[in-house]
Amino acid sequence: MAEFFSSRLLRWLTAPARSRLVNFASKPFYTVADRILGTQFLQDIAEFFMLFQSMYDGFVERARAVEKVLTDRRSTFIVVSTLESAPTREAEFFIAELEARRLHLGAVVFNKVLPSSLLDRAATTVAKRFEADAAAVAGAAAPALAGAPDVASLERVLREVGASFLNFQVVATREAETRARLAGDPEVTAAVPYFDSDIFDLGGLVRLGESVWR
Repeated sequence: MAEFFSSRLLRWLTAPARSRLVNFASKPFYTVADRILGTQFLQDIAEFFMLFQSMYDGFVERARAVEKVLTDRRSTFIVVSTLESAPTREAEFFIAELEARRLHLGAVVFNKVLPSSLLDRAATTVAKRFEADAAAVAGAAAPALAGAPDVASLERVLREVGASFLNFQVVATREAETRARLAGDPEVTAAVPYFDSDIFDLGGLVRLGESVWR
């Protein structure tokens, strides 16, 4: 904030409001800006920042106070992100910025994480068989099931279950790789599972806490 108020850009923007004269160095800037933005827009910007500068001391004082809190050794940052591509890139950018500014990264929390059971080898074997050999599995299982379900319907259900499991496994594998990549930066990492309902009460918060810190 303090750097902005003392920047050359701000001096150029407010020059028309401070003086009718435009010096030789800033004339090219105003020529281009006038063509793109228009004279009235430049005047409005200049007037706005002239008024803004009157609050300089208060803004700078508060900005420095905030900076002092953020850089205090007792302050820490917790980055919360899902493991999807776009949020992960944003989290990585934020982590890199914290490191560049020498701010303390205390933890990374991964939200809506798929269960690790999707990576189970035995479950994967079963899912692949459901998908590839659903007819045989349905024929063998149907007599043992209550109500003697239709074999064709059971076959279709088993094939869909197997395919769905394998699709979710692809996502879970990608999530696991992303978690491993991000886990090396913070001191603490935690994962919040993908709940089947929204968290809206104290019981939900307790459930959330138990899943994160267990």
